[in-house]
Amino acid sequence: MTGTHAKVMVLLLAAAPVAAAIADESFVCGSRIIELGLTQAEVLAQCGEPASKDVQEEAVRSGNRKVGVTQTSRWTYSSYSSTRVLVFDGDRLVGIEDPAGDD
Repeated sequence: MTGTHAKVMVLLLAAAPVAAAIADESFVCGSRIIELGLTQAEVLAQCGEPASKDVQEEAVRSGNRKVGVTQTSRWTYSSYSSTRVLVFDGDRLVGIEDPAGDD
């Protein structure tokens, strides 16, 4: 392998984990890319209603003291090729999960 080929291989191998991390931070909905940080209204406008919604309230704690409540929503979108669960903390998209675990 020549020096140039070795450098290209090293760059490709180094980029693989970055590409996997980026895949976990976006979701293609139709022809639109859904990314972390969008609001629930923005996701609804781009993707429509999810197949299912699960909303849970969780206590916000400081040490042993409850200082508030936050709402975590999990919206499931299914297509012919994949299923993704969009996780919202309050109104903001904070996670995109593959329930099958095959990213």
